[in-house]
Amino acid sequence: MRNILTIIVGSIIVGVAYNLFLIPHQILSSGLSGIAIMLGIITPFNTGILNFALNLPLLIFGVMKLGKRFIGYTILSVIVLSVTLYVVPVQAISNEAILSSLFGGVITGIGIGIIFRASGSSGGFDIIAMLLTKKRDFPLGALISAMNAVVVIASGFVFGWDAALHTLVAIYATGKIIDTIHTNHIKLTLMIITNKGDEMKEKLLANLYRGITVMDGKGAYTGEDRKVLMTVITRYQLTDVKLMINEIDSNAFVNITETTEVMGMFDRG
Repeated sequence: MRNILTIIVGSIIVGVAYNLFLIPHQILSSGLSGIAIMLGIITPFNTGILNFALNLPLLIFGVMKLGKRFIGYTILSVIVLSVTLYVVPVQAISNEAILSSLFGGVITGIGIGIIFRASGSSGGFDIIAMLLTKKRDFPLGALISAMNAVVVIASGFVFGWDAALHTLVAIYATGKIIDTIHTNHIKLTLMIITNKGDEMKEKLLANLYRGITVMDGKGAYTGEDRKVLMTVITRYQLTDVKLMINEIDSNAFVNITETTEVMGMFDRG
């Protein structure tokens, strides 16, 4: 329930940033939402409706590749974002385009970063980036920004190159904020000490596509036998893993450290 509420709040933040900062100045956001904004400005169709229509094929593809839970959260985000774009009036907060691009990009990045932290995405290029980062160790925000070159170029041809530069500022700010909040490319090593080792191992193996090393341990003070489980995950998976650990053993001792480098077989997803 907390993740659902978080995704709803994050999606509303993104929609508000679009309608109050970006769209009034013909500034595009990143990904398919940017294309939806452009089409919404030059056609009579509402941006919210266009955003949902453009995302629908990727959502269907994502169900097959990224899992039902992730896509379920993403569908929720796309629907809430589309409704927000439809309901919130387009009204400029500032008359300065450069300020609007900067603040609009930052606020958009905050919203998308919040959505990512809740194990979802805002759809569009985010889904493509998630698929690519499963195979390559790239910062997620930087990867999304790289794929948005076509959005910047389209903005230049349709609205002029001043608008394209403002779009570039917004996309760059969004990408930097996403990396700050989400940090999917950061790897974490988990050392879990528990007296429910077998249950913990089965739970993690059933829900987490990661290798787990199990070692025998003994409490120095109590002398009790315990199991020590060690695994490496991405920052993106930490929220779900903590919930799984707490479900099996709320008293487990868990040491989480940032990992500089991983060698050997390690899936990037």
